[in-house]
Amino acid sequence: MNVSDLAGFPPIALEEMNDVSLLKRVDTKFLTTESKLSEILSLLHDEYQILEIAEKRLMNYTTLYFDTKDLTCYKEHHNGKARRQKIRMRKYVDSDLCFLEIKEKQNSGMTNKVRCSIDDFETSLSEKSNAFIKKATKKDLELEPVLYNYFQRFTLVSKLRSERVTIDTGLEYKTDSTTKKINNIAVIEVKQEKQNIRTPIYSALKLNRIRTVSFSKYCIGVANIFSDVKSNKFKELNLKINKLNH
Repeated sequence: MNVSDLAGFPPIALEEMNDVSLLKRVDTKFLTTESKLSEILSLLHDEYQILEIAEKRLMNYTTLYFDTKDLTCYKEHHNGKARRQKIRMRKYVDSDLCFLEIKEKQNSGMTNKVRCSIDDFETSLSEKSNAFIKKATKKDLELEPVLYNYFQRFTLVSKLRSERVTIDTGLEYKTDSTTKKINNIAVIEVKQEKQNIRTPIYSALKLNRIRTVSFSKYCIGVANIFSDVKSNKFKELNLKINKLNH
């Protein structure tokens, strides 16, 4: 990721983003290459601000995903269950903030995210964390840490509407025994209160012939690292990633 591509955006501070936190939202995702990303960003400088924290615009994130022993969360996504959940701990490395988060995809297509602050990653869930998960999921799950995910992100905020765009690059996955890097890929996620395809980011993506994809960092990580899981639903997406990678 070329940091100079971000210089053309005016900054917005974290506290100014409260009005567009969008914890309940519609997410629309796109995949492209880092080189194509430069062309897209050049079309957006007048329409968006960029999140800046301590003079940094490209932030480091680490995520630890939790699942059951037989990977219930992964399988529900793979099998196309309309209402499904992901359970994770996410560390905003540059801000030194850490949260336990539950993302729920609802039947309506909306995404609802709830979270609570924690001191640091817990490879063994605390009583407080277990209680939070049980209340949020309405399930009594036996969870264990499954997969670490590392990436860099910058966030664009629309000047005119309740819309955020996150762009993730440098994806890397780790387990105790395996590391997998996905090079040259940019994951673009448009977050809105309700879907509106008549915004500058959609226009820029359409101009560059970039179409929507269903993309889960967790599921792609599991499908690429764990050899004994069913992953045929993600075969087409993996082919697309490999094609973009070359």
